[in-house]
Amino acid sequence: MVDENDRFGRSPTKSTLLKIVILGDGGVGKSCLMSRFISNHFDDHSFHTIGVWDTAGQERFKSLRTPFYRGSDICILSYAIDDRSSFANIKMWLNEFLHYAGVKNGIERYPFMVVGNKDREVSHDQLKQWCDDNKIATYIETSAKNDNNV
Repeated sequence: MVDENDRFGRSPTKSTLLKIVILGDGGVGKSCLMSRFISNHFDDHSFHTIGVWDTAGQERFKSLRTPFYRGSDICILSYAIDDRSSFANIKMWLNEFLHYAGVKNGIERYPFMVVGNKDREVSHDQLKQWCDDNKIATYIETSAKNDNNV
């Protein structure tokens, strides 16, 4: 008998609800990326938000970390390619997620993706090296504004 379920025991015929956590500094474009992906819409006048699970990278929402991160299916680490400091901070976001999500099996077994948004300040080679150093296999550069790679 062939087991058609995926590695999480989900049937391929059932619709699956995924909990996706997008982390990154405030202003890197997390909300715009999410809006573009969900509704194919970009708002030039968007502002820092807090939605159901969107904390806008703001310090005052740090107490939400554990319930926010736990039970997620994937973590997207986002930075602005036009802001080198936001790229430097994705290591902090990675470590924070690993700690508060309770990832015990190691980073190699949890699905992470690094997403660079906006215009270039961090080189593609720097991104690739960072991902290699931190054992993250997937990275992509996007523009929610221009609907590129969303």
